[in-house]
Amino acid sequence: MYRSFVATTIVAIALTGCSYSGNQNDTKQQAETVSPVAFETYSAEQFYKTTSVFGSSINHLGNAVLVSNDESGIFNAYRVPVDGSAATQLTSSTKESIFVETWFPQDERFLYSADKGGDELNHLFVQELDGKEVDLTPGEGLKASLISWHEDEQSFFVVTNERDAKYFDVYQYSAADYSRKLVFKNESGYGVEGVSPNGRFIALSKSHSNSNADLYLVDLRLKMNKPKLLTEHSGDVAYSVYTFSKDNKQLLFATNEFGEFNQAWSYDLTTGDSALNSKADWDVSFSYFSKDGRFQISGINADAQTQLVITDLKTNTELKLPTLPSGDLRGVSFSKDSSSMVFYINSDTSPSNLYTHQLGSESILRLTNSGNPQIKEANLVSGKVVRFKSFDGVEIPAILYKPKQTTMKKVPALIYIHGGPGGQSRKGYSATVQHLVNNGYAIIKINNRGSSGYGKTFFHLDDKRHGEDDLQDVVYNKKYLQTLDWVDADRIGVMGGSYGGYLTMAAMAFTDEFEVGINIFGVTNWVRTLESIPPYWEAFRKSLYDELGDPATDRERLHNISPVFFGEQVKSPVLVVQGANDPRVLKIESDEMVESIRSGGTYVDYLVFDDEGHGFSKKSNRISASNKYLEFLNRYL
Repeated sequence: MYRSFVATTIVAIALTGCSYSGNQNDTKQQAETVSPVAFETYSAEQFYKTTSVFGSSINHLGNAVLVSNDESGIFNAYRVPVDGSAATQLTSSTKESIFVETWFPQDERFLYSADKGGDELNHLFVQELDGKEVDLTPGEGLKASLISWHEDEQSFFVVTNERDAKYFDVYQYSAADYSRKLVFKNESGYGVEGVSPNGRFIALSKSHSNSNADLYLVDLRLKMNKPKLLTEHSGDVAYSVYTFSKDNKQLLFATNEFGEFNQAWSYDLTTGDSALNSKADWDVSFSYFSKDGRFQISGINADAQTQLVITDLKTNTELKLPTLPSGDLRGVSFSKDSSSMVFYINSDTSPSNLYTHQLGSESILRLTNSGNPQIKEANLVSGKVVRFKSFDGVEIPAILYKPKQTTMKKVPALIYIHGGPGGQSRKGYSATVQHLVNNGYAIIKINNRGSSGYGKTFFHLDDKRHGEDDLQDVVYNKKYLQTLDWVDADRIGVMGGSYGGYLTMAAMAFTDEFEVGINIFGVTNWVRTLESIPPYWEAFRKSLYDELGDPATDRERLHNISPVFFGEQVKSPVLVVQGANDPRVLKIESDEMVESIRSGGTYVDYLVFDDEGHGFSKKSNRISASNKYLEFLNRYL
């Protein structure tokens, strides 16, 4: 959690109920059929004439999917029929985004979460059949989320920190009247990872450092339900939970004990034995089961692109699907009896579309029509994975987007830095990236040292070296760009969000390498940030300090890598973007950064969104920000 300061990317689709046959040409082939095409550039408004959507819960009848989308400008809940007919809007929020969770298992009530203005203090709500909305976790200053449903479909499990802001307790809620009981009182700072389908076991985690963690198990049937250690080990080994098996016999977990990458292992809840479940030459990022337990869905993080494997556990063979459109398979969900499934397809040049497939048939049906028909896919650009060597010979991966304009001239370039610090830039559609590339800016999304997905050694190379070695990776990324004959070597800038915003400001304050910087929700004062982390991050406070430093003992170093104290050293134009309600990067931090830069006489533009937190939840704000990026870059780069 602490390694992902940036909000999860939300896929973009439009809910219009078009159909698609698996026997038709895929989207890439369709794009090629319109060639040759007169090259066009598009505005931010055109790029955001898509609808950002997520969610793939199938209802009890198997005839509709529950999703959130921002067709209205803000996220609301929608019911998408699997027959391809038009979607129905279920909520009508105009202020707070609605993030759907699941349908109720036996009717069309549904659970969703929402915060206030991006403060990240999510509550869990239910919308009843008559449209009435009920806050299941009322109160001030608390944070709550759904864990899972009980297999009897009569109750569900929720975590909330209402008792103690630092720790999350587990409650079991009745689906009938929403009454609840406390089933696990978390007084020792465990992370709650999951509950078994029968409600007997709770899986917990405990972080000892940023490279060492253990898993524990609570048996609620025991009178003294003290957490039992499952992962006794020596040395630095990290463990995390994927899920419980549907038959309540196994706990599926991840471990990097046996190499650089996470493997999937299973723990037998009866015998206590562990066995390898699956492994790859990359991290097994996730693994879960269909509702009836027949299918196992696993994701492999293969060089910043997800490879999805669906295994039929009845036959122990990989599920064969009809020919699919080009792109990554995402968000797979099966109906109760596994007779049908829904999923998304996403690519660099096409926002996600939602599809359904009846198992055993030879076709798929597209439920959404993504993108703006005014935008021709042939005018967009796919990213290419590249690698370059940094100052110490470490190989740094990145994803490079080459604008169409390079056939006519050299173009300016931007190094785009992900959040985290342990996040990862990945393949997939980004309206922001495509908008800038389409308008003539090369983008390279760097996965600097400390990024996830490239093994535990690479992941820990930046520990307590932030603003130093990872900053040099950014500088050497510039040197790599300068070797490309289609890049203007004198016009290279840097931009990023959250931790990427921090490295952007570090690049502008501590080097003179870059012509411009765009800092989006970026940390600039590590002392203040680490002293003001939300109380509900207590379970991994030590891990966070192991990674970045403890303000009580590492204050001098943290001060020295914080750009806010060195703003007068910034000599090139900067754009700072901030959410007024950001609980991670407080607005005062960006206020001070802006004033610090101005004190040195350098131009800085400051864009504040009064109704956002740490990231964008409203389409109009994403458009405003994208327009500002392009305006700023056109003027100064």
